[in-house]
Amino acid sequence: MTLVQMQPRSANAHPVRRTVDDGMEAAGPQVCDDMTVEVALAVMASARAGHLLVCDEDGLCTGLFTPAQLGAVRDSAAYTDQVRLRDVLGDRGPFTSPLTAMAEAEHAMRYRRLAALPVVDEQGSALGVLTLAR
Repeated sequence: MTLVQMQPRSANAHPVRRTVDDGMEAAGPQVCDDMTVEVALAVMASARAGHLLVCDEDGLCTGLFTPAQLGAVRDSAAYTDQVRLRDVLGDRGPFTSPLTAMAEAEHAMRYRRLAALPVVDEQGSALGVLTLAR
């Protein structure tokens, strides 16, 4: 048996503040917002990705789709094979910064019922994706 000596934690010790940068995943597949929903679903399936980042013509992140979200669009009565991602994206966002506190970002995701949240830099370019631990 090996003895392990435990040292008491200092009263002045502060827990390390984790940021989104510590927990984000690689950005994964990124596509332009002029892509059709059908092609976007095919891209996600071939990449075996759980999300797809959408960018505008300037390369700025405009949103994120999951397979379930795009499937719901495809299954809607108003769907045609000409529907583009920008047509169903809605308002830009939500996004988070890599400097945001992890606890704050996770709380916001749970409140908004988001499975994934794009992480963008100051210019709006995608750096990665934050996902909730299951």
